[in-house]
Amino acid sequence: MDNDRENPLKIKSYAFALRSVKLYRYLCEQNKEYVLSKQLLRSATSVGANIAEANQAQSKADFVHKLSISLKEAVETEYWLNLLKDSEYLSETQFDSLIEDCNELIRMLTASIKTAKRA
Repeated sequence: MDNDRENPLKIKSYAFALRSVKLYRYLCEQNKEYVLSKQLLRSATSVGANIAEANQAQSKADFVHKLSISLKEAVETEYWLNLLKDSEYLSETQFDSLIEDCNELIRMLTASIKTAKRA
């Protein structure tokens, strides 16, 4: 649908999920790290999946609920990124780029939820 291409939140969350898939693959292949990276993969890809579901919400309350789940998953992803950095699986450069994207999604989701609740 054309509207999907114009939805910045959906676009950014999909791009972030794709980066997370690639990071998971890298961590498994290069570092033989499977546990933390799997947790990151699950939460990071769930952000976009719940945003996609929100776009098909049956009511405003359902829409806000799905975006709220996305926000929780983004915050969880932030946790896993920090843990991967502090356990030295991610370099500062890798971490900085990923956490910037994650924090941008958190800001966008927070703003979207506030706007939806006011509408």
